[in-house]
Amino acid sequence: MSGPPHVRRPATLASLAAELGVSRTTVSNAYNRPDQLSAPLREKVLEAARRLGYPGPDPVARSLRTRRAGAVGLLLTEALSYAFRDPVATGFLEGLALACERAGQGLLLVPVSSEHADVAAVHQAGVDGFVVYSVSEDDPHFRAVLERPVPTVVCDQPVGVEGVDRVSVDDRQGMRALGEHLVGLGHRRIGVVCMRLGTVRHDGPAPIGRQEESTYPVQRERIGGLRDAFTAVGVDWSQVPVVERYEHSPEAGASAAAELLATHPEVTAIVCTSDVLAIGALQHAAEADIDVPGRLTVTGFDGVPEADRLGLTTVRQPVRRKGQVAGELLLDRGERNTPKQVVLPTELVIAATSGPAKRREEFFSGW
Repeated sequence: MSGPPHVRRPATLASLAAELGVSRTTVSNAYNRPDQLSAPLREKVLEAARRLGYPGPDPVARSLRTRRAGAVGLLLTEALSYAFRDPVATGFLEGLALACERAGQGLLLVPVSSEHADVAAVHQAGVDGFVVYSVSEDDPHFRAVLERPVPTVVCDQPVGVEGVDRVSVDDRQGMRALGEHLVGLGHRRIGVVCMRLGTVRHDGPAPIGRQEESTYPVQRERIGGLRDAFTAVGVDWSQVPVVERYEHSPEAGASAAAELLATHPEVTAIVCTSDVLAIGALQHAAEADIDVPGRLTVTGFDGVPEADRLGLTTVRQPVRRKGQVAGELLLDRGERNTPKQVVLPTELVIAATSGPAKRREEFFSGW
C-alpha cells in the first residue's frame, strides 16, 4: 500500500534565511525595512521567497509585536454600499484613502446600522485610530469608539466632543448665504426638504421642535442658517413647511418635493439640505411639468458633480479635501498633545435653478 502523498511544508522566515545563508533580520528587513538592504540583496530575498512559497511575515504576529494594526478605521453608520453610492461620502472616502496611501496605512471600513446598538464591530476592529463619518450625537457606536484607547477624528458631527480632532465646514454660514441669495431674488414663501433629523425613521413634516431637537447637528445648522436669513426679513419660520426624509436618495427628494408642493402649492422655492435631495426635487419638477426656475427655484448643498451638470444652485463644500484632512489629522496625532478643529470654506454657487420669485397673483394658480 502506498503511503500518503508528500506535502511540501511551507517555507518560514527561518528556513528562508537558512536557504539564503543570511540572518532572519535580513529577511524581515526585506519586507518591513527595505531601506536597510541594498536593492540587489532585497530582490534576491524576495525572489527566493517566491520560489520557496514564503508568503511574508505574518501580519497578525507582527501587529502583536508592534501593537500596531497599520490601518485606519472609518466608522459609517450606513450600509457599506452607501460609501460607494452617495457622492459626498465617495468624495470624502477618496480623500481619506489618499491620506492613508501617502502614509503607507491601510483603510478599514466599519459599517454599522444606526438603528441597532450592537457595537461589536467597533470593539473588534483591528485599527490604530478611527475617523468617524458624520454620526448623530447619541450614536452608541461613537461612544464605543471613544472607549477605545486610540486617536479619533470626527468628520462634521457630533460636535463639542473633548479630546478628539474634528474637520467640518460652517454649515450654518453656508446655508445663510444661500438664504440671503433667495431673499435677494424676492422669495418669501419657501419650503425645505431635509435629510433625517433623528435615528428613528420619520418621513413627513418636521415641525420647529423636531428641527431644533435634531441629533444631527449638520441638519440643525443648515436649517438654522436658512432660518436666520428669512427671519431677518420678517418671515415667520413657524409657517415655513419642512419635509423630512430618512433615506438619502434622489427618489426620497422627489417624493418629498411632491409632498411639499401638494400641501403648499404657494411656495416659490424648495431649499434642499443636500444636492442628492435637490436632484430628486428637480426630477419631480420635470415630471410634473413645473418650470425651473421660472415658476419654482430649487437649491441644494454640497456641490456634487451631478449638481454641476444640472446647473444646480448650491453651496459647494470641499468633500475630497475634508477626507484628506481627516486622515492627516489622525495620522499625525502622535506628534500632538492637543486636538485640532479644522473648518474648511464653502462657496455659494449661483447657477441655473434659482430665479426671481413669482408675482403674488401667480402664487395660487396651481401647478
